[in-house]
Amino acid sequence: MKKVKKKDEIRSEYKREDLGVGVRGKYYEAYQESHNVVLLKPEVAKAFPTEEAVNEALMSLIRVAKTSMGLTKGST
Repeated sequence: MKKVKKKDEIRSEYKREDLGVGVRGKYYEAYQESHNVVLLKPEVAKAFPTEEAVNEALMSLIRVAKTSMGLTKGST
């Protein structure tokens, strides 16, 4: 068996045809499923500066809502 040497260097210039066909939105759905980014107002971000603080506050609010309104596990 012969070992194939890889030429692993960066070229000074690339041609468009060297890069293959680009597909717009190829990973869009997978990205949407795995990322849930929410933008907070500056006042909210100041009051809850970390991810843990935001999650703790929201979980507390969910518990209060469930007990006061009798929400079930499946309701949103």
